[in-house]
Amino acid sequence: MRKLIFIFMMIGLFSCTDYIDKPKNLVDENMMSEILADLAINDQAIFMFQGTNLESGTRFVLQSHQVKPVDFVESYKYYVIRNKMDAIADEAQKKLLEKDPKANQYIKDKLKKGENVPSFAK
Repeated sequence: MRKLIFIFMMIGLFSCTDYIDKPKNLVDENMMSEILADLAINDQAIFMFQGTNLESGTRFVLQSHQVKPVDFVESYKYYVIRNKMDAIADEAQKKLLEKDPKANQYIKDKLKKGENVPSFAK
């Protein structure tokens, strides 16, 4: 009887290879980094223009990339669990710096002065 229980436990243990299944409409990593970069720009616009609607900006970013909110959220969860989100976020930061070269200089100036700069600045 104990052998039978042990066998069932081992089958159960090895049958679960992933914590999460791959989403049906997985947003690829490159598109995910583009969306994150655009969402960061949207977030700054909200910060600059107080009283604007964050939700409508987010919806616009997702629509411009032709991604459904549910697909974005499921893909985000998938990449976080698979430990790929750090690489995607780093790529998004590179894309932000490409879009605005002045931001790169701003970060370098802050680092020289010893001021607080987000950890992504390198």
